[in-house]
Amino acid sequence: MEFLLTSLVLIVTPGTGVLFTIAAGLARGTRAGVVAAVGCTVGIVPHMLAAITGLAALLNTSPFAFQTLKYLGVAYLLYMAWKTLRDKSVLAADQDGAPRSDSDVIVSAVLLNLLNPKLTLFFLAFLPQFVDKGESYAFLRMAELSAYFMLASLVVFALYGVFAAAFRDHVIGRPRVMTWLRRVFAGAFAVLGVKLAFL
Repeated sequence: MEFLLTSLVLIVTPGTGVLFTIAAGLARGTRAGVVAAVGCTVGIVPHMLAAITGLAALLNTSPFAFQTLKYLGVAYLLYMAWKTLRDKSVLAADQDGAPRSDSDVIVSAVLLNLLNPKLTLFFLAFLPQFVDKGESYAFLRMAELSAYFMLASLVVFALYGVFAAAFRDHVIGRPRVMTWLRRVFAGAFAVLGVKLAFL
């Protein structure tokens, strides 16, 4: 229960995944919001596997490896900020152009989480606290807890996407609102990138 509650607090707190899912829901509706949630959840898998297999410990002891991953994440977040600000289709109705494919949304979401070293640190520092070192099935226990974390992430992110999609009709037809939303999302991606740079 303690693990689930702590995980929920972390998941509900807005970050790159939540931001991306809300943007997808606002821009393209419920389906896109849910697809983005799936992509963000899939992006957790490499971090989970790294923690379980001990690769996270290697990243933690190798400053160069960690810094490389971190700055790749910073670069991608800044790229997302620039892309959001420049690309008018990011928050535009699908009728105005070809809708973005599910695979494109998933790839973007996976990259956002894949290049986020904070997830690796979370799994490295948080997960072992709930596993008894003497437990014979420690690997399975960590996998079980990670699965709970991923399921909670999927549900919470999907709810964010559906909630954003519910407001889509109220903002899509208002150019001024759309301009400000684009700026807010771009700014948020940039701020998250700068915060990551100083991690």
